[in-house]
Amino acid sequence: MIRVLVVEDMPTARQLVVGILSSDPEIEVVGQAADGTEAVEAVRRLRPDAITMDVMMMPMDGIQATGLIMAERPTPIVIVTSLDVNEVTLSMRALGAGALAALPKPRGPGSPAFAEDARRLLTTVKAMSRVALLRRPAAAAPATAVPAPRSGPRGRVVAIAASTGGPAALQRVLARLPAAFPAPILVVQHIALGFAEGFARWLASAGPLPVRVATDGQPLAAGTVYVAPDDRHLGVSSDGARIALSDAPPVSGFRPSGTHLFKSVAAAFGVGSVGVILSGMGRDGVEGLRLLRTAGGRIVAQDEASSAVHGMPGAAVEAGLADAVLPPDAIPERLVRWVGG
Repeated sequence: MIRVLVVEDMPTARQLVVGILSSDPEIEVVGQAADGTEAVEAVRRLRPDAITMDVMMMPMDGIQATGLIMAERPTPIVIVTSLDVNEVTLSMRALGAGALAALPKPRGPGSPAFAEDARRLLTTVKAMSRVALLRRPAAAAPATAVPAPRSGPRGRVVAIAASTGGPAALQRVLARLPAAFPAPILVVQHIALGFAEGFARWLASAGPLPVRVATDGQPLAAGTVYVAPDDRHLGVSSDGARIALSDAPPVSGFRPSGTHLFKSVAAAFGVGSVGVILSGMGRDGVEGLRLLRTAGGRIVAQDEASSAVHGMPGAAVEAGLADAVLPPDAIPERLVRWVGG
């Protein structure tokens, strides 16, 4: 049984979330809280397996509560919020504080979309409840040997893929890159529909680089970050000069897909490709990285100790594809070394 704490200040919305979660025989709602202060106390008392968390609450909001919970008793947190652009931006801050996923609030039973909203909430809470957030020993030995770093031509583009736990890692990477970074950066982040614009705004506040939601045919510019839009694959034109978006079918269940991005970049830039794979469930991106490495590009994977979920980077390391395995704070220096700046 998955024990869940529901945190929401609006009684009607709280009742809706509780009703959806309680409808699943694998879930037990063990507590409810109306603000962040109540949530922190409830976590201490109830020790839930997962938490659904609103962000706009008084006196303590969901961002502050998430930070305190992650510092005191790390627990999988799913942000459940409205799609108002301000709340979406705040939700991204909660992901930076350690929450694992963000979803729009479910529409009511009278909506044709209710069944899908309920399914998404249940699926996400179940998946996140299985994520172990206990701190790992700093001296843990790597499970797989990493190839010696390779030298090569200057990188001309950086492609990044991330999923669960990725936003916080990605923010740390972008915050430490120089304003004069001499290559475009393309980002695929698995995130719920409706959050791409707020995600881009939040990343733009992290450091000196401008961040844009990518549009089809947009020219690539050095020192600019392009985020995949909702439900479209992100890639580049064959000459590497422009963004190329695609409505092709999902790859292994994902659209946008890290594998699609890495394949596209490898085909256009070859030895000038740099791939980065950050925290995330599953294996998305690995097959694309295989092609990127075959084309002569270089790859860095997030290390296990700093990953909320080591599935994606771990699969890349296990496949022998990573030239470097680093925590997010060390990745920018490696990118600057490979790309220049």
